Amino acid sequence: MKKNLVLIGMMGSGKSTIGRILAKNTKKKFYDVDKIIEREINLKISEIFQNKGEIFFRKVEEKTSIQLLKSTGNIIALGGGAFLNEKIRTELKINSISVWLKWSPKFLIPRILNSKIRPIVSKLTEKDLVKLIDTRSKIYSKADYKINCDKLSKDEIIKKIMEL
Repeated sequence: MKKNLVLIGMMGSGKSTIGRILAKNTKKKFYDVDKIIEREINLKISEIFQNKGEIFFRKVEEKTSIQLLKSTGNIIALGGGAFLNEKIRTELKINSISVWLKWSPKFLIPRILNSKIRPIVSKLTEKDLVKLIDTRSKIYSKADYKINCDKLSKDEIIKKIMEL
């Protein structure tokens, strides 16, 4: 059985970009959970949060993620908060390998704050953001593999993942 390769990490960590390139290089299918949800609901993630709320979004995210994780041999980018969900983590363990794209706050915060599409952080201060990164990192650390991305180029991150 070919396992899925699942990319996890904070918003802005490059899961979608890295996943797309990996899929092209390995001739595997790539699934971006957030993009699938946007297509399904016909709204951007920020609009889903605004119009339907986070609880609604998390339910759809759980259903979509678990459905994808039941497949095999694919590359999947989970949303930033998806790995916090215990049901998703449990399903992931069955036939997937998780890789945490880890960035320190000093590299991650500018990437997040410069983005207009991150509903969770639109009202957060830099201090709140550091706290969010720390809190999520405790759970992200349960991933099968961790790649410290701070000093790596996109190509070097991809090379490290391919070596796994």
